[in-house]
Amino acid sequence: MPTPRPASDPTRGSASPAARGAGEPVQSLDALLAAKEIVIACGSGGVGKTTTAAAAAAMAAVHHGGRVLVVTVDPARRLANALGLPGFGNDARRVPSEAFAAAGVEPRGELWAAMLDTKQSWDALVRRHAPDAGTERRILENPLYQNIAGRFVQSHDYIAMERLYELHSEGRYDLIVVDTPPTRNAVDFIEAPQRMAEFFSSRLLRLLIVPYRSRMVNLASRPFYQIADRILGSQFLSDIAEFFILFQTMYGGFVERARAVERLLRDRRTTFVVVSTLEAAPVHEAEFFIQVLRAKRFHLGALVLNRVLPGYLLDPAAGVAATRLVAHADVVAEGLAPLLGAEPAQLGRVLREVGDTYRNLRVVAKAEAAQRDDLAAVPEVVATAPELEADIHDLTGLLRLGQLIWS
Repeated sequence: MPTPRPASDPTRGSASPAARGAGEPVQSLDALLAAKEIVIACGSGGVGKTTTAAAAAAMAAVHHGGRVLVVTVDPARRLANALGLPGFGNDARRVPSEAFAAAGVEPRGELWAAMLDTKQSWDALVRRHAPDAGTERRILENPLYQNIAGRFVQSHDYIAMERLYELHSEGRYDLIVVDTPPTRNAVDFIEAPQRMAEFFSSRLLRLLIVPYRSRMVNLASRPFYQIADRILGSQFLSDIAEFFILFQTMYGGFVERARAVERLLRDRRTTFVVVSTLEAAPVHEAEFFIQVLRAKRFHLGALVLNRVLPGYLLDPAAGVAATRLVAHADVVAEGLAPLLGAEPAQLGRVLREVGDTYRNLRVVAKAEAAQRDDLAAVPEVVATAPELEADIHDLTGLLRLGQLIWS
């Protein structure tokens, strides 16, 4: 059973939902995650979405207690090394206590990690929804199913939603953090259950399987199947038809689960976190996804901006100092040159370059601040993290990033 979260805890970085009062907006990622059971991280590729999801999950395990699971549905396997695991798949694995000890942290809870195994999850889905043992066996043994299960359109996204629903229904975890594919695919991730249900009731599917449901093929469709038989082979068409006929026996389960997943995504316990940088392309993707979430009436809890320039660049006094440094570089160089053992003219050029670079960065920082303000109009929380000096390769790095975006 999950470890129950206390209503309030003085060791936490923020008040619990009960302490804040119903309807009062949260002010930090810490408070947001304390109030939710599912967090879905979305964003374009290369913005640090996977590491942000893992960092948020690690911080929740450290500060909130209970059992926290981070799930990646991105085919890139980037979490294992950072979490101190040799690898992981469909079955969740616990991050070893030694990894936290090496980071100098003693967590209040447990951190688990899993990565979607599409074929294994489809097999489990068939076993769950097949109407009887015979149908289950025929589906699992169908050559087409064996070759393409987990590869045809929408399968990865659909099974990811199935797996999320299953994990949440099991009740083993207090918090599940999901790292989705890059943004446009993440929209597919959300819409996959409904699209899959629509596909299994589509006219195209009926055209494919009708000659195998009945010996009667009308004159208009017969030439199509004769040509298809010559090109693809009768056995291949038969395998396709059998595959979809068998899957249609599970149609009711698909539709029922699609509706249940939709309800879960809209549940007050579920929130979305958009991860981005302030570069042009990622910002465009973030804006797109924020619009999608608003249009679909999903809860957008937070915006996390990575690789943001530091706030001190916006300090007016520092800007004045940089301007004065450029204007009086030679005078300053004359005074500093003896102390540094440098040639005054050369030192003056260096100081002017430093001042100019600072002023240029200040211009970029102002533009970033304006973008941040525009993006921050919708989410309850906006968190930022600067460019880190080194790539994240262990739990220490994840927790360092987590600390930057937590409060």
